[in-house]
Amino acid sequence: MRLTQATRVAWSISLAFLVCFFGTVPCAAGEENIMNGNTLDPAIFTQDFYPVLTWDPQHGWKQDTKEHKHGLASIQACNFTLGGFVLPRDLPECERLGLKVLMAPDVPDLGIWMREWKQLSDEEIDARVKAYVESAGDSPAVAGFFLTDEPGASAFSALGKAVAAVKKYAPGKLAYINLFPGYATIGAPDQSQLETKSFTEYLERYVAEVNPQFISYDDYQVQYSNDLVMKNRVTVYFRDLLEVRRVAMKHGLPFWNIVSSNQIRPFTTIPSPANLRFQAYTTLAAGYSGLTWYTYYSRGYGYAPIAPDGEKNVTWNYLRAVNHEVKALGPLMNRLTSTGVYFTKPAFVPKGPTLPGHFIESVECDVPLMVGEFVHDDGTPYAMVVNLSLARSARVTPMHGGEAVKGVCFSAQDGRPLPIDYDHGLWLIAGQGVLIRPGT
Repeated sequence: MRLTQATRVAWSISLAFLVCFFGTVPCAAGEENIMNGNTLDPAIFTQDFYPVLTWDPQHGWKQDTKEHKHGLASIQACNFTLGGFVLPRDLPECERLGLKVLMAPDVPDLGIWMREWKQLSDEEIDARVKAYVESAGDSPAVAGFFLTDEPGASAFSALGKAVAAVKKYAPGKLAYINLFPGYATIGAPDQSQLETKSFTEYLERYVAEVNPQFISYDDYQVQYSNDLVMKNRVTVYFRDLLEVRRVAMKHGLPFWNIVSSNQIRPFTTIPSPANLRFQAYTTLAAGYSGLTWYTYYSRGYGYAPIAPDGEKNVTWNYLRAVNHEVKALGPLMNRLTSTGVYFTKPAFVPKGPTLPGHFIESVECDVPLMVGEFVHDDGTPYAMVVNLSLARSARVTPMHGGEAVKGVCFSAQDGRPLPIDYDHGLWLIAGQGVLIRPGT
């Protein structure tokens, strides 16, 4: 498929339709990174910076004084681009490494601290954030400030004031909040973690009441599904993936996904190269602009990258390889706008959107696939095709107009464009994705 002028025009029209349909589309994290009217620091959030975050308080929930044998340098070596959550005393080392980080407050118990927002007066919230921001000084390593994790809706009003205070005292920095997944208990206020009647209501209230700079949530259903054996849990994973995408795009907000890099429960499957790639590539294919791994350190979880004895686990090597691929492709993805998500038939996800898409009409393959479609600012279509099998490699042939798509695929090693070689086959290992573009 050659990209003609007519094709460029058609794609420009399609993008205009999407803007009208959604009200807006998510902006790339670039020099004009405007998120819901909130500008993030262009010195940090450039188009070449794709956030790959460790979801860990660097010194534990109760600020352990013990230093990790494999600390911040190992996080950088594992190909993370964003470390979390550090204390002021860590900042000189972060600066030495050139590692961007999210801050945590230097308090005796971070778990208690992050749950106190709705108990504070407006004046107390403002003073708390001011002191918090001042503790970071003017360190160039600080990308943002951790505020809380998995709040119920009753905390949104107070969190909106905390976010506003971060914007006031640390303009350009990220006010970091992570949300519950959709499978958190929904129901009566005395039973629900979300404290709403639906996940959609939870997300919409969060946007309206907090005025956030982005949406982050966590979802560990890939591990809970026993490597996709329990189809109902796989459905939940994709349902949340698509609903967060829909709500975030509606409001012009970037969206980040938190997935599991440990054995989330003793009865669940363990991290593998395949399920780590599956989580990473489905996140990329859905247009997410940030990827977070829970957790880096063990903290009671099995098979985490850093084992309970403080040494590197084999998971560390798996994760380093997957993060390398995300780092190679992430800057390319930052320059694209997500326009659609599809699955091959029969639908891998019940009632999920299926091909044809606008660019990829079908894919010749004998395993289930996910296809994320994108458009570049110049109107060029792109697509990411993901192998949803965790058991085997697969040969894929994306089709448009009854013919195999001719063009390039992008190396997950260094992001360089390579001709699609159908003679030898376009192969994806288990859980892997490939980014393709028509033309030369």
